[in-house]
Amino acid sequence: MGLQRQPHGPSVQQAVEEAAFGVLGEEVTLNAAGRTDTGVHALAMRAHIDVAKAIAPFRLMEALNALLRPNPIAVLACETVPDDWHARFSCIGRRYLYRIANRRAPLALAAGRAWQIARPLDAEAMHDAAQALVGHHDFTTFRSAHCQAQSPLKTLDALNVRREGDDVRIEAAARSFLHHQVRSMVGCLALVGQGKWTHADLAAALQARDRAHLGFNAPPDGLYFVEAIYPGENQ
Repeated sequence: MGLQRQPHGPSVQQAVEEAAFGVLGEEVTLNAAGRTDTGVHALAMRAHIDVAKAIAPFRLMEALNALLRPNPIAVLACETVPDDWHARFSCIGRRYLYRIANRRAPLALAAGRAWQIARPLDAEAMHDAAQALVGHHDFTTFRSAHCQAQSPLKTLDALNVRREGDDVRIEAAARSFLHHQVRSMVGCLALVGQGKWTHADLAAALQARDRAHLGFNAPPDGLYFVEAIYPGENQ
């Protein structure tokens, strides 16, 4: 399920808001640090709700988790924050991980949690090409046609590729991302890893500022929202 409430199908937002109503008897809105599509995973999403009822954070966490079962959603921690703190607008950094299972054998435990590519990938070539995307750029090529951001201009702080056994891991960091930006970048990097694209091809796709020049979108299975960073925290 995706994060944002939707008219058809389950969502994290709906599940948490309904659980909160069951605990507090209040209609609340879940505000998250970011959004995830269906099939994308969140390891450490930050979110907030505004409540009128006085309740201890630990008690709220326990009660929410009790009502969230059997959904694949869990509240890991809960605390009181200042009234002007906002999960989305106070966030100054976001980190994503994309996992590619680079092997021929079918996925078992990793099914639905990684993108399987059987053809060998050159992770070093992928990392080298990825550096063309780091910095402040117009990421129109890597932006979903349904993206609601006001501008395609974003600053990508880091895009690193490394191999761990059969896993190729792509780590992306920025203040914020466009809709599908990470998945679009990963899809193109996979073409580089397979020798179908070069560093120059990726740079040209970026400079084209045209979605038609995109290689393709990587599937959601391997994408993880890893961390939301706020002022005063280790960065």
